[in-house]
Amino acid sequence: MAEHFPVTDDYLHILRLRLPLMDVRAPVEFTKGTFNHSYNLPLMNDAERAAVGTCYKQHGQQSAIALGHQLVSGALKQQRIEAWLDFTQKYPDGILYCARGGLRSQIVQQWLAEQGVVYPRVKGGFKALRHAALQVIDQAASQPLLLLAGPAGSGKTRLLQQLKMLDLEGLANHRGSAFGQQLTPQPPQVQFENDLAAAIIQVRELKADYLLLEDESLLIGQRSIPHRLYQAMQQSPALLLEEPLEKRIEVILHDYITDILAKASKHHAETAFSVLSAMLQQGLARISKRLGGALYSELRALLLQALAEQQCSGDISLHRVWISALLTDYYDPMYRYQLQKRALPVLMQGSAPALADWWYSNNKRID
Repeated sequence: MAEHFPVTDDYLHILRLRLPLMDVRAPVEFTKGTFNHSYNLPLMNDAERAAVGTCYKQHGQQSAIALGHQLVSGALKQQRIEAWLDFTQKYPDGILYCARGGLRSQIVQQWLAEQGVVYPRVKGGFKALRHAALQVIDQAASQPLLLLAGPAGSGKTRLLQQLKMLDLEGLANHRGSAFGQQLTPQPPQVQFENDLAAAIIQVRELKADYLLLEDESLLIGQRSIPHRLYQAMQQSPALLLEEPLEKRIEVILHDYITDILAKASKHHAETAFSVLSAMLQQGLARISKRLGGALYSELRALLLQALAEQQCSGDISLHRVWISALLTDYYDPMYRYQLQKRALPVLMQGSAPALADWWYSNNKRID
């Protein structure tokens, strides 16, 4: 039907540039997994898709197609066409896709063409683009990896961003600790993996000798690092980021308190402090069993005192007290134990400037 319309199978180009994607699948398909540069403008909604699917099983393809045209017709059809036209005008470099690059995306191309707009689609649809993303991750697992390790609050994410390397926590929208929950939900696992692939492709363009990423556990919140990549990480050398306790306290104070409060205030100023308070108390409660009854009670009392002072006067200085105790009595001993247990080969250790200097000096660029 639409063989003459433009089709692309340059999946790595799409991922690398994060080209705008018009996802014409039903919302239920979109929510299970997509790309962070995709927008859901479905040909059929969930109920319409389900009805057409049932018709296909009972009466075959032609009857299903006829039902689809019947369900999406008249004013409803025009409304959806206008939404697609708006997208093509906003994103002239975009591409559209459905689940497998078949009938739905071809219909959308056809209807757009009838309005004078020729717009490309992804060959093989979401499935093909997804397969390409997984291949990128598998290939990365076979390349030289280098981990960035360091105790809580040492600023690993800041250094990774400075070096333009992989920020797994940013992709997973979670800081990776018991206190790591963000104000917005984590992406679905499929989207996390898709966006990881896009980030890997972009990092490759720097042509460094190593792919540098944070030394993470298998789970970042509720998102799992792909198996092959995680296994490769366990066998990779590391850089150790070391910063004074006072600096680490300030990093945590900013990331987990002032930054969260500022973000919450942008959307819900009246409840922002309550959101922050709940997040901190829930984070502490998640590790209560590991802390033990006495230490948990002590830290909780210090946290509540700091929150009360902050709410009363805006003074956040008391947060430094419980953060310091949490680091020295819990996170630091756990970090030292895990580091010793794993016996990571360490190529360099030091402050962020020292590691950055080492990185730039020891990573040859390929011209």
